[in-house]
Amino acid sequence: MAEPAKTLLKASFNPKIKSYLLWYGVLMCVVMIFTIPFIPIWLIFASYFVNKYFDRLHCELTTRSLKFNKGYIFRTEKTIPLDKIQDLTFKEGPLLKAFGLSILQIETAGSSASASADLSLIGIVNASEFRDQVLNQRDVVTENTSSSPSSIVQDSENVIEILKDIRDSLNRIEQSRNN
Repeated sequence: MAEPAKTLLKASFNPKIKSYLLWYGVLMCVVMIFTIPFIPIWLIFASYFVNKYFDRLHCELTTRSLKFNKGYIFRTEKTIPLDKIQDLTFKEGPLLKAFGLSILQIETAGSSASASADLSLIGIVNASEFRDQVLNQRDVVTENTSSSPSSIVQDSENVIEILKDIRDSLNRIEQSRNN
């Protein structure tokens, strides 16, 4: 039986995410011109929900996976096995740069065909260090799950034995036809 996964690292999130989300909402209201009158309402009510959202942000790296929780009204819990992670990408836009934040996008097998990543983490403190830890642990996991040289040799010996048995059977069939 496999031992339970141990937590290696917990990500902490920059509190500037709260301001970023508020201003992002204002920017979206400005872009959609007809929603400009709703900006004061957004600023009053959104701060409560943004604070709750920030309080529920949680990301941890375990020995086998990356676990992420977010959301206040609509909760999201996601677990990504480390051996499925293909790429970790940083993204920054003008608004993110203004707040000193970045987005760490995690892509898994098959997600590159779609337009979005499997998981986007906004505002992780020391995001490049966190990315390096995830990649290092992924390498450890994939090295442990790959076949060892001794098992490859043993498998090839089994295949050779099976092929010899097939050859002998075919020789017997051929001899019986000739008789």
